[in-house]
Amino acid sequence: MNNSPFLPEFTLIRANRRTISIQITPQGQVVVRCPRFMPTAQVEDFLRSKRQWIAQHLARIAAQPRLPLLTTEEIRILTEKAMAVIPRRVEVYAPLVGVNYGTITIRNQRSRWGSCSGRGNLNFNCLLMLVPEEVLDYVVVHELCHRKEMNHSPKFWAEVERVMPDYGVRRAWLKDNGGGILGRMPGHLLDGKWDDGAMDFT
Repeated sequence: MNNSPFLPEFTLIRANRRTISIQITPQGQVVVRCPRFMPTAQVEDFLRSKRQWIAQHLARIAAQPRLPLLTTEEIRILTEKAMAVIPRRVEVYAPLVGVNYGTITIRNQRSRWGSCSGRGNLNFNCLLMLVPEEVLDYVVVHELCHRKEMNHSPKFWAEVERVMPDYGVRRAWLKDNGGGILGRMPGHLLDGKWDDGAMDFT
């Protein structure tokens, strides 16, 4: 959707929500989510105000090397490895964050590294087996901190920093390199839909 030459091509999703957000997928698609009855002109004004941010992230994605798609067998191996590794990392960090959690599920996704439900269930991407261990630990801490703050407010980031003072370095690695890794997931193997893999602006 784009009726203006000054705006990037974008997909608009209207939903029952109060805020507007921009997501840039690892494939370079701009997705805008907004309240159901927000005027289109207001959406476009918001996009214009974020043009520089959008351009920077689209350029970052374009500069990343195109890695080969993973095969079904490779995805299976990564999933089995993740099922063995990630729960142990959650066990290590949950006491440090000071939270409990529900079930842990490993997923095949191209736009999310992890998520935390309101009931405390944790989802993690099998592609985390392709990132450095310290980056994996950052994603684990990130999702566990959502057990305290189900948002990305200053209080949330303060909690992440308390547990992992150098989280900014790990997060930067994911932002710089994550798009290429997520892009290796073939579309026909996807089982779901993002946190820190796609770039999100709310």
